[in-house]
Amino acid sequence: MLRIIDYGSGNLRSVQKAFERHGVTAEITSDPNCVAESDRLVLPGVGAFSDAMAALRERGLIEPIQRHVVADRPFLGYCMGLQLLFETGWEGGQHDGLGVFAGAVSRFDCSDDLKVPHMGWNQVKWREGSHLSQVVGRNAQQPEFFYFVHSYCVQPSDSSIVAAETDYGGMFCSAVSRG
Repeated sequence: MLRIIDYGSGNLRSVQKAFERHGVTAEITSDPNCVAESDRLVLPGVGAFSDAMAALRERGLIEPIQRHVVADRPFLGYCMGLQLLFETGWEGGQHDGLGVFAGAVSRFDCSDDLKVPHMGWNQVKWREGSHLSQVVGRNAQQPEFFYFVHSYCVQPSDSSIVAAETDYGGMFCSAVSRG
């Protein structure tokens, strides 16, 4: 069963409908037991890093998510869900993340020419041989465009997990994968 984790933030119903359009049944849950038993998980989210971690903690979702990812079971984290996978977030001070990946989430350090938040369509360049690009059937030689709205970006300590990069006043990691 594919489950979308509800921790009080995100466009959950839109995500559920997107999966359903592709013939995939997706259940929305905030139950730690359901998360622990899931075959596949999706962690969406918007908002502040510290608030999202507090919401996961209050609902008892941190350990089931960590166990799921460490066991190399299918997991998709996007937007805030991607950022939460890292050890540390620096939005509003230093805050612990899920610690699945070594690294931090830091604010863009852009020149005056570029505005923060980074908002709009931008090119995503898949890394050659990226497991994720293969899973989603993408050619690393053909960049694609994705829509971004964020002020913070992930900075993995291990460059081997970087699946895609995007340029916004310098290259930043826009996707990671493991497995």
